[in-house]
Amino acid sequence: MSDSEETFYTADRWQNWLDRVAGEDLDPEDEDSARLLLNLQDDTAIAVAKVVAAYDDDRLSEDEAVGEIADIRDIVLDEVDIADEEKAMLIDGVQTSLVCVFYSAEEYVVGGPADEATVAEYVEAAAAAEAEEDVDAALGYLVQAGTRIIDGDELPMETVEDLEYGLVSEWANGLDSLQSAMSDPEVVEEDDG
Repeated sequence: MSDSEETFYTADRWQNWLDRVAGEDLDPEDEDSARLLLNLQDDTAIAVAKVVAAYDDDRLSEDEAVGEIADIRDIVLDEVDIADEEKAMLIDGVQTSLVCVFYSAEEYVVGGPADEATVAEYVEAAAAAEAEEDVDAALGYLVQAGTRIIDGDELPMETVEDLEYGLVSEWANGLDSLQSAMSDPEVVEEDDG
C-alpha cells in the first residue's frame, strides 16, 4: 500500500474497541454500556460509509471498494476471543447487526441502489420472510433497503420499531448505524467522552 492510499479500518482499531469492551463492567441496561456498544457498531459503519464515499467520489474503483469492504468485514466478523460469555454475546450482537451493513455497501458498489420498492417496503418484506423462516430472503430484502439508505433514503423508524426481535431487527439496527454514518461520517472517539 502506498502512503497516499487511505486506510479505512484496521484490525488494531477493532481490537482497541474489543479491549475496551473487555475492560468495562458492561450492563446492557446501562446507558454508558449501551453507548459503548453502539459506538463500536457506529465506528464500523462509518468506516464502511467512507469506503462508499470514496467510491462515489471516484477515489476507489469498484474492485477496490469491494475489497476494502471485504477487508473491514473480515476484521469485524472474525471470531472474537473474549473470555466473558456475556460480553462475547454482546459483541456477537454488534457483529450480527453489521452483517447487513457490509452486504448493503457491497451491493451498492456493484449494482447501485435498489429501485423495486421503498425502504419501508423492503423492511416489511424482510420481516415477512423472517416470519416464514426464510432468513436468506430476509437478509436480501434488507440489503436492498440498505442500498437505498446509502443512496439517501431514510430508514423509517416506526417500521423498525414494529419489528419482532430477531435477525431482521438486529440487521435493521445495523442499517440505522449505516444511515447515521452516511449522513454524518465523523469518526467515533475511542476514548471516554
